[in-house]
Amino acid sequence: MCSTVCTAQTNQYMKILLSDKTGKEVISYADGYGTTYDVNSKKQGIVDSLGVVTFESPYKGNIFHVFKNRFVLYSDDVGSNRKSAIIDEKGNELIPLDHQDFNTPWWHKERIISSKGGKEAVYDYSGKEIIAYSDRIRFSGKNRFFVLKDKKWFLYDLNGKQISDREFKDDYSFEDGRALIFNQDNQSEIIDQNGKTLHNFSQQISDINAYPYLITRNKISGKYGLIDSAGNTIAEEIFTEITPEYFGKKEFIYLRKGSKTTVFNKKDQQLYSVNFKYLDALFNNLFTVYSDKSQKSGIVDLKGNIIVPQEYDFIKSFTVSGSEVIYLKNGNEEKLLDKDFKNLIEDGVQVLGIYPQNLIIRKQEQYYVFSVLNRSMTELKQVSHIKAHTTDYFNPLNRYSKPLVCKNKTNLYGVLDGRGFEIVPFEYDDIIAFDNAENEIVVKKEGKYGVINFQNEPLKEVVYDSFFWEKEVLRLEKNKKWDLIYFTRFRNNL
Repeated sequence: MCSTVCTAQTNQYMKILLSDKTGKEVISYADGYGTTYDVNSKKQGIVDSLGVVTFESPYKGNIFHVFKNRFVLYSDDVGSNRKSAIIDEKGNELIPLDHQDFNTPWWHKERIISSKGGKEAVYDYSGKEIIAYSDRIRFSGKNRFFVLKDKKWFLYDLNGKQISDREFKDDYSFEDGRALIFNQDNQSEIIDQNGKTLHNFSQQISDINAYPYLITRNKISGKYGLIDSAGNTIAEEIFTEITPEYFGKKEFIYLRKGSKTTVFNKKDQQLYSVNFKYLDALFNNLFTVYSDKSQKSGIVDLKGNIIVPQEYDFIKSFTVSGSEVIYLKNGNEEKLLDKDFKNLIEDGVQVLGIYPQNLIIRKQEQYYVFSVLNRSMTELKQVSHIKAHTTDYFNPLNRYSKPLVCKNKTNLYGVLDGRGFEIVPFEYDDIIAFDNAENEIVVKKEGKYGVINFQNEPLKEVVYDSFFWEKEVLRLEKNKKWDLIYFTRFRNNL
């Protein structure tokens, strides 16, 4: 039933396939393995991608899948004295079952921390002890640990070697090879991964995410300022808030005071004061500006000059076919501006989807794939209607549109991707997609409802009488009994 083709299937659908094959409830699946639950014995097991149950736990308790063929086995048979072990897919104990807990962060696939008897140690996933049991141990980035001994913290590398004899007051976190600490003199200091001083400051540093620019905070007034890594003042400590740009090209730092924002441009290292509070970078030193009063947006340049008045409900920049464009919407009015602020679409055109290669638009009751490179249009001849999602969908994680639910000339519904290709056949009486990032969609056929996803994988049979959307859960009702399915996130990988 499950062959190598399963690698292209979603983890959620693999749970369904493996549940059908094993006759057990598969409660999780990732990286080629899943965990099973037996409703009769109340015990869990491990299943591979072919549907072979490779291990069945002799204990009541959970199995937690860490990654690939590594798991945490929990034994709850002895009441509150729960035991834990690290096992492989066949149940071999790599770290033996004991009264211990494990710190297994999702981002670290090489080391784990075992807590036992009030002490902590570091192991690798083969069961080798890397750092012996100490008072406390904390992950500090992907290749460093802070170890507490005699009320003092010491820095260790991934192989368990102590980096230096330097003592630290606390455990700190490294980002991009740097950590912000408070040294023995209670001064702000930035260290490298070997514990060596990179910079020492008389000011209190509150944020190094914009390094080599640093946000300072006045200890008395609580106001914020900006300096460079050499300690040179860029902006005095007079601002109520300073925010680095966390997404996109990260070219700017926003300094706010009252209803005005000062923008620091990293490229020319200059400050620009604009009479707007909320700014969001577009491209070419242009920004959207939003008004709380009118609830409208416009576009300004770095000097605060108004390029587009605050008359629009929505403004966002996209990269389509390698070209930067700005999409503007105000009621039924829509524009798509290129870098020269030339509108690429005609009056009356409705933009239904924006994708990395092209757009899908509506013009005079017809639907087209639209190219921003040459403004050519390819008609979607089979489509008579498209359900558009709202602009609320877009955020830094949802950079492009989801596939579009469409109706054809015979009044049946299917789904097209951003290139206009059919990914869900036109065979349903209705399809209901949700406004957020859910990958699951409800399909209707002959008065009954079921669930598929944008990969056209059947998740729930079309046998339900009704459905109810409840945040992260979709509930389906049949004969006054409810089934549920948890939403997963749609990833636009076009």
